[in-house]
Amino acid sequence: MPKITFIEADGNRVETMAQAGNSLMQTAVNAGIAAIAAECGGVCACGTCHCHIEPDWFGRLVPPAVDEADMLEFVIDPDEHSRLSCQIKITDDLDGLIVYVPESQT
Repeated sequence: MPKITFIEADGNRVETMAQAGNSLMQTAVNAGIAAIAAECGGVCACGTCHCHIEPDWFGRLVPPAVDEADMLEFVIDPDEHSRLSCQIKITDDLDGLIVYVPESQT
């Protein structure tokens, strides 16, 4: 099981073990990351699972599809490492992934 570290806007670090095959969003919800609201349930329709990926990890992820890229245009405070956590599938290769939860989501 890959270990994922979420760093909340206040600096609190939450380390959790993720189930391969789940989304990063589901992993955050399971870990109690309140700022990942996941209002649409993971269908890439709301942007409430927006996160920032540690730059060293960003290039290792499958690039966002067109619908995710479009939705990212509507999130608050996007940057070049922004992703929707509902669109990132957990694999064993993501062991050690670091994810920042934006302050705008708290």
